[in-house]
Amino acid sequence: MTADLALATRALSKSYGSRRALDGLDLTVPTGVVYGFLGPNGAGKTTTMRLLTGLLRPDSGTIEMLGRPFSRSDRHRLFDIGALVESPSFYPYLSGRENLHALASAGAPTPRKRIDEVLEIVGLRDRAGDKVSRYSLGMKQRLGIAGALLSDPQLLLLDEPANGLDPAGIVAMRETLRHLAAIGKTVFVSSHLLAEVQQLADVVGIIAAGKLVREGSIKELLAGEGIVRVRVSPDEVAAAATALATLVQQDHVTASTAEPGWLTIQIAPDRTAEVNRTLAQASIYASGLESGNDLEELFLNLTHDPSAVDPDGTFAGMRGRSTTEIN
Repeated sequence: MTADLALATRALSKSYGSRRALDGLDLTVPTGVVYGFLGPNGAGKTTTMRLLTGLLRPDSGTIEMLGRPFSRSDRHRLFDIGALVESPSFYPYLSGRENLHALASAGAPTPRKRIDEVLEIVGLRDRAGDKVSRYSLGMKQRLGIAGALLSDPQLLLLDEPANGLDPAGIVAMRETLRHLAAIGKTVFVSSHLLAEVQQLADVVGIIAAGKLVREGSIKELLAGEGIVRVRVSPDEVAAAATALATLVQQDHVTASTAEPGWLTIQIAPDRTAEVNRTLAQASIYASGLESGNDLEELFLNLTHDPSAVDPDGTFAGMRGRSTTEIN
């Protein structure tokens, strides 16, 4: 571990009875970035967040935050770290501002003006006087993030911060977290919204079955995960797949069952013209071409183990797939 890291874990392990939730987890989180922490249900994300906030004690391994070792007995050090783990809880009969006052009184000394500052940051200044019982789920989530920001922490640990937010709220949240990283703070975000993490994060760590399976900058990770989507006449799909198999392996060309006529090719986006030319040489003319880099494809390739279960024994393999979310 080095002093220039905001967060690091080494050989971190935790079991629930015979179920091993974390199995030697090594995370390396640089200072001043948004770090996206990804994994399917049951992979160990929530257990990791609980260990990082002192809610659980690891069976073995070490945690270092802001250049210093951290253990459950050091929970007072969380005054230097902002955290939102799972759904935030507030007094429903108090206003948003009054809840933040109560939270501030139980933590590190907080200037009175800081409460208005964090309410402004999360977009709740105009609703600060309303009782929390009148808040939507998204508003409560934003109030929870305001609470995590009260001590102006250098490290922010957020578990599903976009939970309950509408699209406009998600965009505003993204801008807020990017701003915090731009001024030197480190934001560690556990999330299952892959498309959002792809836009938000500088660095990504992916875990499966309690182990880190990939970690690195989003740019480097996606460099090898390029895709090109091409649309042809539905009756030409088979011939198009055969032609495109001359560019990549046969199993890297897949036809969509939901969108007749569309094929996806795992190939670098800068080879789009080559894809089009190959089809034309086979007398197949594309009516649509799209290219990009696919975090979802990388995620699915690395976390395909369907045997993962939650500590309570329920099945936790991937229950479905969309372009934005793994449930």
